[in-house]
Amino acid sequence: MDMDVAIVGIGIHPFGRTPALSGMQQGAVAARAALKDAGIEWKDIQFAFGGSASSGNADALSNELGLTGIPFMNVANGCATGGSSLISAYNTIKSGLFDLGLVTGFDKHDRGAFDADPAALGLGQWYGEVGMMLTTQFFAMKIQKYMHQFGISKDTLAKVAEKAFINGSLNPNAWRRQPVPVEEIANSMMVNDPLTKYMFCAPAEGGVALVLCHADKAHLYTDTPIYLKSAVLKSRRYGSFEVFAPSQALVEAEGPTYDAAKAAFEMAGVGPKDINVMQLQDTESGAEIMHMAENGFCEHGEQQHLIQSGATHIGGSMPVNTDGGCLANGEPIGASGLRQVYETVLQLRHQAGDHQVPGEPRLGYTHVYGAPGISAVTILQR
Repeated sequence: MDMDVAIVGIGIHPFGRTPALSGMQQGAVAARAALKDAGIEWKDIQFAFGGSASSGNADALSNELGLTGIPFMNVANGCATGGSSLISAYNTIKSGLFDLGLVTGFDKHDRGAFDADPAALGLGQWYGEVGMMLTTQFFAMKIQKYMHQFGISKDTLAKVAEKAFINGSLNPNAWRRQPVPVEEIANSMMVNDPLTKYMFCAPAEGGVALVLCHADKAHLYTDTPIYLKSAVLKSRRYGSFEVFAPSQALVEAEGPTYDAAKAAFEMAGVGPKDINVMQLQDTESGAEIMHMAENGFCEHGEQQHLIQSGATHIGGSMPVNTDGGCLANGEPIGASGLRQVYETVLQLRHQAGDHQVPGEPRLGYTHVYGAPGISAVTILQR
């Protein structure tokens, strides 16, 4: 069994709004916590990868933590920035170049929707002028099509958000700490039909850091190493239906999530039925529903029964987004994928407190999806 890389330290700065600290300072808080968790100092770290979309270059964290001369590489890959940083560190350790590294992601976004630039994604300005750069519209169209094809009800969309806010209320690092009744979610302001305002995540603030090392050295830093059994990133294939795609191909192909999940399961030598806890990208309620099937955890359409029956709750048979996901935590782009890993490590260490999955979970799964069609998946084992 190939388990060459272990996570031996984790740190987080709570998500939400922290007016007193910059995004980078929140990243530094997370980094110091991860170093402390691993029982080491910044000067012990041999290399680092990090990303931030709106709070400066991650390598400038060295100004906060200390100038030690290490290679510190900035990563930018949309919503998959955290996953991409982690994969970069994973590959660095697997290569034998270094034994001990830090991965970090942080951000501090303005209020309101993300303000994407068509030119940055290779699109003409017309695409923004007709309103399609508003991701709420794309996600609404995508879930409308999916609901029609596979018989998913509007009530099920509301139940996904209801679960997110319940889980967020149990997580001291979440932004939304208050349960919201399912009727209130369903009847709140319509943003893009069928998605109401409580069904969307919001741009947010926060920071996460992880300390990774070669598995042979893990015992030096922790009694509960969590092993990275796979870390995979895929981009879209021709014919997949993606956010910021200005036209739809005549052929239909599976999206990058399907490809990343398939490769990750193969790499880890496990299957969807083996996973005890999973964090799936839930930019909005519909995304979590679609991603349950795209990651292989059920067939298309089975989500209707699974969600209605409570299977995706913390005590259910397939707990999804146990920390409240993006819906309850918001999405600071650089930190979001790493938050999923942080949560999964907590779950596998059996240290998640009020939001702990029962039964001592051994295998965890994380998944991010972002524009213009990239997906990162990790599988972690106690």
